[in-house]
Amino acid sequence: MPLKRVKADTSMALPRSDSRRGSRLLRQMAKRYDLYLMLLLPVIWYLVFHYGPLYGLQIAFKNFNPAKGILGSSWEGFGHFERFFDSYYFWRLLWNTLSINLFSLLIAFPIPILLALIINEIRNKTFSKWLQNITYIPHFISVVVIVGILNVFLSPNSGPINLLIEAVGGTPIRFLEEASWFKTIFIGSNIWQNMGWQSIIYIAALSGVNPQLYEAAKMDGASRLRRIWHISLPGIAPVVIILLILDIGHFMNIGFEKILLMQNNLNLESSDVISTFVYTTGILKGEYSYTAAIGLFNSVINLILLLFVNRIARKTSETSLW
Repeated sequence: MPLKRVKADTSMALPRSDSRRGSRLLRQMAKRYDLYLMLLLPVIWYLVFHYGPLYGLQIAFKNFNPAKGILGSSWEGFGHFERFFDSYYFWRLLWNTLSINLFSLLIAFPIPILLALIINEIRNKTFSKWLQNITYIPHFISVVVIVGILNVFLSPNSGPINLLIEAVGGTPIRFLEEASWFKTIFIGSNIWQNMGWQSIIYIAALSGVNPQLYEAAKMDGASRLRRIWHISLPGIAPVVIILLILDIGHFMNIGFEKILLMQNNLNLESSDVISTFVYTTGILKGEYSYTAAIGLFNSVINLILLLFVNRIARKTSETSLW
């Protein structure tokens, strides 16, 4: 009998504790209602523009007809996926997408880190501010203007680059018309445009490193490179890991507008990627179901890479997204 009474009392206490916890949460929300109201708008934005469109993913498995709507269209199953995997351009699209992103990750990702370390080591504050401003100004130039600048500078007839090549006895190169040069120009111009802007977060992380660590290392006779390697880089390592995971999370996504503006029939072999193919085939030709299947395949690859890299980061370090 006493044992049963204890069990009964415990079972009655659990809902009461839950209700107390719920009332405490409501009181906290009422006390901070202004912060929750500020949070309401981005939550609605995500629900409407990120989670709401997930309803339309079913057209990837249907023969979508705009006149019949999503529910009225007939089911196709995995036919659109099989068509894409069996197409002659599948491996070209996949290789171009993967190679551009892989080279960007290997080359473009470390450069903002190096730039931040250089700016942090410059003792002349006026020069460091000048260097920082010069490097992040290109970020504010629109993509259309960037491509226009590339066309002017790389023109085979009057471009400064080709005039310099001719001056040293070389022959002009049609940079934007040769497939072999497309990836180099695309990645190089991206580095020039974004390295200063991307370095800002690393500069902010370096400002949070304890200055006494540098002073102690200097007293122990550590060189500048040693201080960078043993203090600066470990200090920003968590930020680097988080940004690396986020970059890999959209590994299959490329700046669609810039590639489309730089693309022509002569460099199509290297410039045709999944995002541009989805635009030209889905939007211009109206093959909505087919390109929805391609986009879903692209997103699944991104999700798998994100989960995989985040798991590795969690096992090898104490930093991860979750």
